[in-house]
Amino acid sequence: MHPKYVTGISDAESTFSFTIIKRITNKTGWFIQPIFQIELHNKDALILEKLQSFFGVGNFRIKNIKGKNSVAIFSVVSIKDLINIIIPHFDKYPLLTQKRADFELFKQIVLMMDKKDHLTMEGIKKIISIKASLNKGLSPLLINHFPKLVPCERPQVETPETFDPF
Repeated sequence: MHPKYVTGISDAESTFSFTIIKRITNKTGWFIQPIFQIELHNKDALILEKLQSFFGVGNFRIKNIKGKNSVAIFSVVSIKDLINIIIPHFDKYPLLTQKRADFELFKQIVLMMDKKDHLTMEGIKKIISIKASLNKGLSPLLINHFPKLVPCERPQVETPETFDPF
């Protein structure tokens, strides 16, 4: 797979997100899991298998949804793999759409997690402030627990007028 093709399909179909859940066993009371994911119809599973092979990390699975078509999912959740493989790819072959803003916010949080900032309440608040600016925003649980939180500024992304497809 050509790296620009990988970025193109990611621009169209990927998500850069976080699961943040209340977990009393954690020192801060919160668990954060970064997720880079692409989900396609099961008929396109081969593309995701090739993406997993291209990156050499992550998980591939088929998810059956009752009463609906099954979907193929490629995901990467390891902070080490995100920092060493996924983030460098998108730094070298940048996304062209507004999804690039989500990537930049995602990258900020992953780098904070690599420095263990998510293990302090101050770090958790900053991470949630950044997550609030991601395209899906905050869950009702997070809004309820952090009512005075101010979202960080979302990066401005200008779509290039011309680009070299390959």
